[in-house]
Amino acid sequence: MTTLRDRDTDSPTFRRLTEELVTLLAYEATREVRVEPHRVQTPVASCDGVKLSHPRPLVVPILRAGLGMLEGMSRLMPTAEVGFVGMVRNDQTLQPTTYAERLPEDLSGRQCYVLDPMLATGGTLAATVRFLVDRGADHITCICLLAAPEGLQRLERLLEDLHVPCTVVVAGVDERLDEHGYIVPGLGDAGDRLYGVLPDA
Repeated sequence: MTTLRDRDTDSPTFRRLTEELVTLLAYEATREVRVEPHRVQTPVASCDGVKLSHPRPLVVPILRAGLGMLEGMSRLMPTAEVGFVGMVRNDQTLQPTTYAERLPEDLSGRQCYVLDPMLATGGTLAATVRFLVDRGADHITCICLLAAPEGLQRLERLLEDLHVPCTVVVAGVDERLDEHGYIVPGLGDAGDRLYGVLPDA
């Protein structure tokens, strides 16, 4: 985490460390992943084991920064399916809007794992969770690198009427948000740190 926070860390190193950290977080996040019995034949004898239940879990990175977390998550659950949600936060109102999505229309019975590096104001993550629940998802786990206390509190408020289990797994909770909605001390804009700075449209 210290290296991720360092402004002098280059993008390739930032991406690699993000993947490693997400794999570690995924061990905790998948504690309640649904499995079913599965019998296999070893070189010596047959034995009982488990495999991911059907429908398979769905991993949902929030574009674009969540993409940097996908490889780390896929290492732990390579057979999970992957969908995408594109959300952008208005810098003035701090409200999220959806600009893209690639998800099954019916998520009934699905466990979903939402990937978003920074839980800042909580609006984007809450909107994504509701988007998935509206399509039938019945168990949500959000994985973040960093969170602000204000974001965690707002997420809880925005989802208090949700009748679906929703868990947040984070590597660290920082001090606060600044006046622009950035986490302090944070690590900057995760998307820019992962992929470079994009010019304004």
